[in-house]
Order: sequence, then structure tokens, then C-alpha cells
Amino acid sequence: MKNQALTTAHDVISVDQDGSVLHVQLNPSRRDDTLSIAVVDALTDLLDNLRPDVRVLVLSSRGEDFCTGADRGEYAAALAADPTGVTLRRIGDKAHRLCQALENTDAITIGRLHGGVLGAGLALAAHCDLRAGADTCRFRMPEVGVGLPPAWGGAMGRLISEAGVARIRELMLTSDPFDAATAHRLGVLHKTAPLDELDQVVERWTRPLLRRSREALVLTKRMLAGYARADRTADVALLDSHLLTSHLARMG
Repeated sequence: MKNQALTTAHDVISVDQDGSVLHVQLNPSRRDDTLSIAVVDALTDLLDNLRPDVRVLVLSSRGEDFCTGADRGEYAAALAADPTGVTLRRIGDKAHRLCQALENTDAITIGRLHGGVLGAGLALAAHCDLRAGADTCRFRMPEVGVGLPPAWGGAMGRLISEAGVARIRELMLTSDPFDAATAHRLGVLHKTAPLDELDQVVERWTRPLLRRSREALVLTKRMLAGYARADRTADVALLDSHLLTSHLARMG
């Protein structure tokens, strides 16, 4: 039984619950495919207060793209308003907290990706447990190309543990775009499909997940996260907000 009466305190994401499956969509107004501070706050609030009956969370977007990255205009405005960089560091810390909340939530998270998946959008998607993308998806880590470190949400450590350091090093240093087939080979995507078949892919994952023991799923998810983090013992993601602030301050 589908319940579409769920709302959030924000108009920057759309939330609908269908039984034990929560569908969360970015850009419900179809006007802005960037990951603004308001979106980060809304997603974090949602994850922090996730209802215990939610077993699967599907993250997608209503926009033309899944997400084209962080709103750099907001970063510049924050630095202009507060040249000390404290406000900007707090914004960076919010991104890290969101990605940790996504990684640590008890619900199994599925990223349903289409269009452009760039920068912070890729970081957000990478923190989902499972990722399915349209075969027309376009990926890119543009940060170095615009003079910034790839310092959003601890993405570097997560991507390296998911896809391997050699290829992630190449893609981060060159800022080269890559397609869905390449993302699949790297493990950035688990499945690809034509856009009009993407919901079926998600459904094929969701049905068996709902039949599994909740406790077994939660424990398995935590074990996987633990083993992945074992390779990230020197993870410097907590410094990301400081790195971003220092680089933007010099650019300004």
C-alpha cells in the first residue's frame, strides 16, 4: 500500500513511502540539479530521523540530471560573508556528515542514477550501498580541473575503496569524463540499463531485500562498511572542509 502523504520540512527533496521502501528524489521542482546546502540539510535531517519501518531507501532525481555537483556559488557567498572561513568549513562538515549518515543508516540504500553525475553528485551516489545507472549516464570528477581538491563528503576514500586507487587517481587528476559502461567496469555502478528500464532494475533488487532478515541485512551492511574502512585507516576526510576553505580563500 502506497503512502504519498509523507512530506518534509523542505521543498528541495521529494519523499514518498511505499510500504517499507522510501523513495527520495532530488530536485522535485526540476529547476536546479546542484547539491545546495538546503538539499544537504534536508537529506541529513531525513536520514537522522528515518522511520524504523523503512528497510530500503531509493535515492534518485526528478531533474534532467541526477546531480551536477555542489553549488559553488554558495561557497563563494559564504566566504565573502565570512572571510575567516568558519562558515565555509561548517558547510564542508555538513557534506561529510551527510555521506556518513548515508553510509551508516540501517536501511539499504540504492542510488538510481541518470544524466549527469558530477562532483558532489558522484560522491553522494558512491555512498549508496547499491547503484544502478542509465546507460546514458555521464560521470566526471571536475574539481582539479577548476582548481579545487576533490574534498566533498569524504568521497576520495569511499571511491578508492569501491573502485580502486589506480583508476580513481587517473579520473581525479585528469577530470576526464567517463560513461556508464566505464563506471560499471570500475564498480561505480553495479548495474546499467536503458533509462526506461531503470526502475525495473531497482525493483529486482528491492523485492528480495524486503524478504531478507532485517537483522541479517543490517549486520552485513555494517560488516561490509567495517572491512571497507579498514582500508581507510588513514582517511583524512575530516580535513576536507579545511582543504576546501583554504583553496577557495586563495582563489578569492
